[in-house]
Amino acid sequence: MSDVKITAIDANALDWEERPNDKIGRSLYRKELVTDPDTGMIVRLVRYPAGVINPLHTHPCAHGMYVLEGILRTHDGDYGPGHFVWFPEGSVMEHGATAEDDVVVLFVTNKPFEINYL
Repeated sequence: MSDVKITAIDANALDWEERPNDKIGRSLYRKELVTDPDTGMIVRLVRYPAGVINPLHTHPCAHGMYVLEGILRTHDGDYGPGHFVWFPEGSVMEHGATAEDDVVVLFVTNKPFEINYL
């Protein structure tokens, strides 16, 4: 057996970290799970409060969102629990929560995260 240690995190025990966003005038919330120091890959839980949409933007990384709760509203449609939505690097996108409910997603990037609003 390998001596490699696994990482196990009880996300329920973590507090939501408030992340004010000046561009949208509201806060998003996250729970950091894993950041790979070699690749910059990130795994986190993200919660968009009801009605919060991150307007048109791009990223220099690809990222995916696995919907855990609520409906993820995107520029290309709405996706409920169990859907995995992949946003290719450099694509123009918007996403967030419907007006009725918060949405919680498992958010994964393939390298360091940065957001560029249009």
